[in-house]
Amino acid sequence: MTLFPRLRSGLGAFIPAMCTLALVAAIAWLAPRNAAGHAQGQTQAATPAKAISGGSAKKSAKPVAEEKLGPPNKGLGNPSAPIVMEVFSDYMCPQCRNFYMNSLTYMMQDYVTLGKVYLVHRDFPLPIAQHKYNWDAARWGTAAARIGKFEEVDRALYVNEPAWEADGDIQRIVASVLSPADLKRVQKQVAPCLNQTPANLRPTAPAGSSCSLDAFINQDMALGKAVPVQATPTYVITNKGNRIPAGSGYVSWPIMKQFLDSLASQ
Repeated sequence: MTLFPRLRSGLGAFIPAMCTLALVAAIAWLAPRNAAGHAQGQTQAATPAKAISGGSAKKSAKPVAEEKLGPPNKGLGNPSAPIVMEVFSDYMCPQCRNFYMNSLTYMMQDYVTLGKVYLVHRDFPLPIAQHKYNWDAARWGTAAARIGKFEEVDRALYVNEPAWEADGDIQRIVASVLSPADLKRVQKQVAPCLNQTPANLRPTAPAGSSCSLDAFINQDMALGKAVPVQATPTYVITNKGNRIPAGSGYVSWPIMKQFLDSLASQ
């Protein structure tokens, strides 16, 4: 896939995505999870965790209130910006990391910061055996987004992907950018969900806890399938309410910048 027809004719063809899914992968979306992890079509309902009661039987003891968290906010910048860019991404996709490091980072420093573009991350973990920690990475990012720390964790996951891909220790990467208090809030959310990370590298799940994160990731995937996403990264740009056909694959920042500037001038 290319970014947009106008870009192909005016600025040249783009580098195709390295993470393009085969046609059979679309069928695999509807299959049950396999031994490597989740299939794309899996739906896991979120079950609210029960409030944790205090351990003392004394009358003065009060139940410990469960933290009430809303849905994750994975948007960066001003939601009222004239241009909205949604990026469907897999944290273990090499082209996704390349796009983040060499294009989106520059866009965030200027266009997002100045209110020109509202950037939204959408999780789309691919059913690829080599991407053996992609669901768990998405869970850490989603949990951070529920406490207002998405930007920090999102950046850490991309920048340090070679490190956590090697040993599965995503927790160490997340801990490096969060305060101890925020880390505990994120750990509590991800602990019941992690099923790819080695057991010795997972936080301990509280007794009776249940996973509340996968429902949000599945919502992103459902939006992606409607595009449809056939490769990562895939980006959907809406300019002043007008949605532009989706594009896919790595696009260099100079080309992306020219295109965004052309939209702003309309």
